[in-house]
Parts: sequence; C-alpha cells; structure tokens
Amino acid sequence: MTPADEDWRRLDRRTVLVTAAVMTGVAAGAALPVLLALAATMPLWQALLWVAAGAALLVGLSAAGDHIRWRRTRYRIGPERAELHTGLLLTTRRSLARERIRSVDLAANPLLRVLGLVKVRIGTGEHTGGASTLELDPVTKAEGERLRRLLLGRQAAPEPGPHHGTLAALDPAWIRYAPVSFVAPLLGGAAAGALMQVSEWFGAQRDVIHWIGDRFRDTPLAWTIAALIAAALIAGILGALGLWIEMWWNYRLEREPGGTLRVRRGLFTARSLSLEERRLRGVELVEPLGVRAFGAARVDAVATGIVKDEQDQHADHKTLLPAAPRATAHDVAAQVLREPTTPTATPLTPHPRAARSRRLRRALAAALLPAATLAVLGTVLDTTGLHIAAALSALLLTPPAVLLALDAYRNLGHATTDAYLITRSGTVRRTTVALQRGGVIGWTIRQSLFQRRAHLLSVTATTAAGEGAYTVHDADETEGLTFAATAVPGLLEPFLERRQRT
Repeated sequence: MTPADEDWRRLDRRTVLVTAAVMTGVAAGAALPVLLALAATMPLWQALLWVAAGAALLVGLSAAGDHIRWRRTRYRIGPERAELHTGLLLTTRRSLARERIRSVDLAANPLLRVLGLVKVRIGTGEHTGGASTLELDPVTKAEGERLRRLLLGRQAAPEPGPHHGTLAALDPAWIRYAPVSFVAPLLGGAAAGALMQVSEWFGAQRDVIHWIGDRFRDTPLAWTIAALIAAALIAGILGALGLWIEMWWNYRLEREPGGTLRVRRGLFTARSLSLEERRLRGVELVEPLGVRAFGAARVDAVATGIVKDEQDQHADHKTLLPAAPRATAHDVAAQVLREPTTPTATPLTPHPRAARSRRLRRALAAALLPAATLAVLGTVLDTTGLHIAAALSALLLTPPAVLLALDAYRNLGHATTDAYLITRSGTVRRTTVALQRGGVIGWTIRQSLFQRRAHLLSVTATTAAGEGAYTVHDADETEGLTFAATAVPGLLEPFLERRQRT
C-alpha cells in the first residue's frame, strides 16, 4: 500500500449488518399478505416454504450488494478537498473543495444508534443536487464527530461571551403546541385514509364500513359526521404529539467555538445539524395561526446555502427553535444574531387603510364565489336546495373570511434598524423576517393598476439567503420607496425621482 492509499478510509463494515437487519424487517412486513395470498392456492406448509425462501433470497441479495458497495467505497479528507469514490460497474468520483463545505450533518436511526454508527452528509449548500454533497453511510459516531470538527473548524475561535455555549434547550412544556399545529388535522385525515386502505388490502373495507354504520345506526347524520371528525382529530393530535417527540426530544441549540450554530434533536433518530454563522443573514419568526393563538412562535434561520434534505422530509435544516413561547423565541433570535435585543420585536410601521380594503375585497370575493356559483346553478336548474346551499355557504364562509382579512391587515408592517430591515405579513402563517441590510443584493418594485389607484406598492428585497426574496406588501408609495432607499443606501437612488415642492 502506497502512502497515498493510506489516506483513504472505508465506511464501517457493519453497514452489511444494518442492511440485512433492515431488509429482514421489510421481508417480515411483506410476508403476511403474501402468505395469506399463497395459502389460498396451496397448502399452508408450502406457502410458508415459499415465503421463507423469498425472504432469505431478498435479505441475502441485499446484504451481498451492500458488501460490494462497502468494498468499493472509499473517502478521504485532504488538505484542500474532501473526496468520495464509490460504484461497481459505474464508478463515481466526487470531490468538494474544503473551503466551500458549509455543512456536516449527522443522523442516526435507532438501528445505527444501537451499533454506535451515524450517517454523515457533507454539503456545500449549493442547489446542484448530489454533485454538491458527499454521503458517508455509515461511519462510527467518533469518526462522524471528527469529520464535523475537521471540516467546520476553519475559523479562529472568538472570545467567549454571553451568546456562547448553549443558547436554548428543550422545555417539555413546549409539547403543548404540537396539537394546535396544522400537522394534527393532516395526520387525522391520513389516519382515516390509511385505515380504509389497509382494510381494502385485506378485503375487509366493506366490513369496516358496515361496522361503523352499525355503531351510528340510531344517531342523527350531523352527530355521526361530528363524531367521525372528532375521532380523526383525536388520532391526528396523538400523531402530532408522537411526531413532535420524535423530532424534538433532546433538542439543544449551541454555539460552538469557531462560529458554528449546532442543533441537536431527535428521540429515535438522532440528528445533528450545523450552520456556519458566516452564512447567516438574519432570522425568521414563524407563527402559524394555531400556534400564534397560544402565544408561541418558532425561529428559522435566514442563511445562504440551506438545501432541504430530500431523503429526510422531517429534517428541516433551517429551524433553530421549535414552537416555543414568543418571549423565548425573541430571546433565542437575539442570541443567534448576537444582538442585545432582537430586531424581530422592533415596532413596525403600519400600512395604509387601502391595504385593508384590498384584503377585504379579496376575502369577500373568495367567500362569496362558491355561494354565487350555487345560486346560479340553482336558478338554471330551478332547484330550491341549491339556493339554500348558496345562502348557507355565504353565511358560513363570510365571517371567517372577513376576520382573516382584518387579521392579515393588522399583521402588515415594516421597519429598519441600524443593521436589519424587518417585514411582517401573513395570517394563517404569520412571518416576521429580520434580514441583514448588507445581505440585500437588489430590489423589485411592483405596482398593479389597482395598487396605483390606491397609492400602494409592494417592495421585494432580493437576497442570496433563505427564500431568496422577502416582500413588504401593499405599503404606502412614499413609505415603501423610502424604506428601500434607507435600508440599503445607494442601491435604489439612481431609479428614484425626487418631487420638487412648490
């Protein structure tokens, strides 16, 4: 072996054991329905033999394939580049310049945790797919920590201060915000759909429907519907609680020497997500309607190069703090930004009443459109029931639409501080963004015909971080342009016309 070859390392050989264990679980899950299907056409002992042989073949082939992958995969961290070579028939060689590496994230499912292993994802933060990411699956936990420190420890450690060490840690009381998130009703609907799907697989869907019908045989239809919705919501609430525990248990937000923010969380699947502070351009205070009603908010990072993990839809790489009391969220935002007070709590300039009128008109149009459609159909078809449905639709939809429109108007606002520009908008999902003024690379000014008549405009700050653009909606013409010109001096002035007073 040459000295150059000694620099190369292999993945942990226990990856074959992990693959075999996972495929054993897959085979066990698929065995029951296959066994039932085969038992209907042959003796039970023959069906058992066929299922066992198929499961053994599946597990054996998967383990053999992973063993070949392990033998053919090598990686090394050189002075200038991180490299990964893998593949059998088609060899893939990936190489990342170390100065471009922005994240080293660790994740370990329950099986990997039992074996002391982790999956490491090394990324540059660029939106170029797999070419900007190296994945080492798996290595030992100690090796994963070594790689994280080695690749993210490029900066000199700053002097200790009040915003170092642990910035936030889990408070179990935060779990009370899980049931009021939008996840609960979605999970409730998914649970009901899964019940019907599984019953269909086993040919028992009709029996399930008949069983539910027998339980509510003497119950009025309205109460039956209410009971089924309540059951689905209870299932959704339980699911939301379980999901929150899995995602956020053992949560801790830390600032490490060298200027790295690290989020650690997860009950069964442990995750460690790192964010270099030099990529940070601000924070976003997110308040979904249900969470906001209970005085809570979560904190997201506005940073360059955050790419959502397509293989882990629950690993939101930009969330620094889950839903927590709003005062806690403001405090964490201030610590993340190294500010004495958080810019997200800055008093905002309200928007003109014309902005309220625009929201009321749009809300009324959305609420009355279904009623108008039903009324027209009722007139064409000469059906009284459709006219009644139109009236009920208007009565049920109009009040919440008006309330949401008024709330959306109250939430509008913008401001600037010495270092940040702040904008807030939204009702179902209210967001307050504090963006570094130095992170703005351009402005987009939009003014529709109706906005022009109302002397309003929308100002969008373009940035390389976060969502890429943050908008001040329906601001007063003068205030909106002044806001943009003040936030980033010199960027918009060449396009402004100063009106001379006479």
